[in-house]
Amino acid sequence: MDIGIPMMELLVAHGADVNAMWHGHFPIIFAPCESMDAAALKWLLDRGANPNLRDPQQSAAGRPYPGTALDYLIGSYARSLERLGACVDVLLAAGGETRYNAPAVLALLRGRLDELTELIDADPGLVNKRFPELDCGHTGGRLLSLQGGTLLHVAAEYGNLPAATLLLDSGADVNAHATIDKAGIGGQTAIFHAVTQFDDDGLAVTQLLIERGADLTIRVKLPGDYERPGEVVECTPLGYALLFGGASERRTVTLLREHGAA
Repeated sequence: MDIGIPMMELLVAHGADVNAMWHGHFPIIFAPCESMDAAALKWLLDRGANPNLRDPQQSAAGRPYPGTALDYLIGSYARSLERLGACVDVLLAAGGETRYNAPAVLALLRGRLDELTELIDADPGLVNKRFPELDCGHTGGRLLSLQGGTLLHVAAEYGNLPAATLLLDSGADVNAHATIDKAGIGGQTAIFHAVTQFDDDGLAVTQLLIERGADLTIRVKLPGDYERPGEVVECTPLGYALLFGGASERRTVTLLREHGAA
């Protein structure tokens, strides 16, 4: 049995503060964002937790996640389409704010394909638009983010197969490159995000991208391991998959090799 909410009820009944800071700087509301626990998140918000409380130490130091609970949620390592959408909905309903306030991105993260379709119908150029503000998307042990990527990059990063299908059907370029910075780092296509997910979480999107013509020979310079800041690796999608995302015998790696990936 999940004792999380009963324990929170007990603690709050004895005076615990729902806006307390863990170790003096980490807002408690960030915890259910990290675990994508929508029920615990709603429980805290219903009892007065501030969805826009920030981590003062992170903000002052200019470190990752200086933003709100919604920013922290979007930037977390966990990947679950259903749980992510549920948590985003809970935070938005409570007045949560985010620096990633792009309607198409939020619709995709919430799994709202109807809203995403309406936005694309109104502005077909959205399918290949780049989003320089997306400094989120770190997972799989790598420092690669979505900065300068397209909506297809976002769908690939978060394992959203329905959104990826919609985007490709709407004219998204399967081989669209993210922007390249002044040091020549970047330029990855969506498949780099899909193949580096833990536990083959990107397998379905990888299969779709390959079926739609993803280039498996492209070689780019990308950020390396998050435990080695500043590391840069130059590799193909298969090379990146072998470095990040878990065991080298993953089905994702097998799939890439079956399609002749170098």
